[in-house]
Amino acid sequence: MTFSARRFAAIDTMIGLRDVEGVDRALPHVADHLKGDRHPADYMYKDIPPLALAEADVVADTLAAMDANGVAVGLLTLTHPASAAAARTHPDRFVLASHVDAGDPVGAIRQIRAARRDLGIRAVSMFPPGTHPAIAVDDPRCYAVYAACAELGLPLFVTAGVPGPRVPFAPQHVELLDRVCYDFPDLSIVMRHGAEPWADLAVKLLLKWPNLYYSTSAFSPRYYPASIIEYANTRGADKVLYGGYYPYALELDRIFDELDEVPFRPAVWPRFLRDNAARLLGLD
Repeated sequence: MTFSARRFAAIDTMIGLRDVEGVDRALPHVADHLKGDRHPADYMYKDIPPLALAEADVVADTLAAMDANGVAVGLLTLTHPASAAAARTHPDRFVLASHVDAGDPVGAIRQIRAARRDLGIRAVSMFPPGTHPAIAVDDPRCYAVYAACAELGLPLFVTAGVPGPRVPFAPQHVELLDRVCYDFPDLSIVMRHGAEPWADLAVKLLLKWPNLYYSTSAFSPRYYPASIIEYANTRGADKVLYGGYYPYALELDRIFDELDEVPFRPAVWPRFLRDNAARLLGLD
């Protein structure tokens, strides 16, 4: 029988909705680098899917892509104006994350608490260099956000490594997570966007800290770091989560076609595509 990643009812920990007016400008500092419908890291990708739709039903567009590729549930960020309604209308298909700016820690805490109370968010996300000024992941202002997430039992998804947009990488250097994991042992932290060129260091930290995880978001499967694949196949099967990047730069069709060629061991696939995310997001 031919292997297919599409048969696992995946949970996509980074999925989105196209914008009928153009690219989602949730990150004002990064938006300075955008022109029209351009992706902020368009130099890194080929054949970027359209970021805008002429029609208004962006939710149906995403659901169709999910259905065609066996994605059962998608984690939507509340930066898109249709995200909350999508999760309310399709509670079996979408769960929500709140994206925060740690530069305003009191505002971020209020935002997290309100989104948890009113919308039932399952996670919080941060893009450290995407604010103005940028906030490093070990900055004291972030600690207020971490404390709120730990108290509410919400996993934190944070970008790590050199960012695609042309902003400085220092705020999300992988080594900074070492201290954060030490100070917040009860907080589940998920590295997003590859952690490159420090994937080897990321593996060392994943081995060291039980509360640290890795997501493959924003990477075409053919470019998953070899050290991450090896880690998942050996000691890290419970620590590596699937994350896509639809519709920002990668179509789900392309992702799932390429996934079939990733050399994960058979026992890794269900945990990578579904079980690990289900546990972290409280869906199991």
